[in-house]
Amino acid sequence: MIQLDNVTKRFPGGQEAISELSLTVERGEMVFVTGHSGAGKSTLLRLIALIERPTSGQVVVDNQNTRFVKRRKIPAYRRQIGMVFQDHRLLYDRPVFDNVALPLIIAGIHHRDAERRVRAALDQVGLLHKEKQNPQTLSAGEQQRVGIARAIVTRPKLLIADEPTGNLDPDLSLEVMRIFRRFNEVGVTLLIASHDISLIDRLGCRRIALEDGRLQQDIDPWQ
Repeated sequence: MIQLDNVTKRFPGGQEAISELSLTVERGEMVFVTGHSGAGKSTLLRLIALIERPTSGQVVVDNQNTRFVKRRKIPAYRRQIGMVFQDHRLLYDRPVFDNVALPLIIAGIHHRDAERRVRAALDQVGLLHKEKQNPQTLSAGEQQRVGIARAIVTRPKLLIADEPTGNLDPDLSLEVMRIFRRFNEVGVTLLIASHDISLIDRLGCRRIALEDGRLQQDIDPWQ
């Protein structure tokens, strides 16, 4: 699903956020990316989401080389990827239902189909009963679940998450990770940046550790 070959990302000023990184994430895997602040976790996810392009090397996602995705094709490319952020990035001037529906509206999905898919996504994260509420009235964990529902409402093959439990207590963090696990069990590939090693160890998933933009460790408990 994801293939990086000798990828370097250098920003203006010469700072290398990713340095000669090669790795593979197979279709259907659930993989965590760990490392200290500045290790390159977020940059890796931004390269996969085509928010950034590599300075050198190849990033291939679902058989598409991002180097050859033209600017006008980026929105279509991103529709195959669900993205979850630590800060939720919800719109507080509209209810939960509308927040989750936004990617479908942008994609031009028919209203009736969009309505059905939004309610299915909210049901999957346990928030169907709060579809009419404003996000500001929800707890931090509930807001994060709205963000997850919005990410999966397009039925993506790949879900990437950047520190999705960074602002949550341990119990809520485990709840969010169990939601991710359920998506993985039905075939969604997940790549999750997280600093919570103890939580990752409880889930028994493959863990990739970055240091200064380079691959430090690749630990797969199943091998």
